Amino acid sequence: MTKRTVSVPLNIIDLHGDGFHPVLDIVVFNKPFKVVLDTGASRTAFDHELLVQANEEAAIIASERLSTGLGTNTMESSTAIIENIWIGDLLLPELEVAVLDLSTINVAYREMGHPEVLGVLGSDILMKYNAVVDFGKKRLLLK
Repeated sequence: MTKRTVSVPLNIIDLHGDGFHPVLDIVVFNKPFKVVLDTGASRTAFDHELLVQANEEAAIIASERLSTGLGTNTMESSTAIIENIWIGDLLLPELEVAVLDLSTINVAYREMGHPEVLGVLGSDILMKYNAVVDFGKKRLLLK
């Protein structure tokens, strides 16, 4: 049985001399959001404030471990089980995500004129769905 490949458009945003971020659209709680595709992130992570705004009933559970990355290894971390995440035509029925304070990223994005992001799509999803990131064609392929 061959697996179906889903192609998801990437919007490459310019960080004004500080590199580029590939951003894609997802649907969570039946609402559209933007996330950064982050191959260096071990897990998918969503911003605490935006997650609560999207769904006040989201069950966010404090985690014992501290998150590493994002310039620090002392960031408090929580997790949430999110149901029905759509990445293009791919439905993730359930995914445990890290929940972090990503407000500094969104402040920087706003200052550069970019839209806010719910968080980062990490290597947990990229590995599971055999992702191919095609910068030339500006697309993410998932199987």
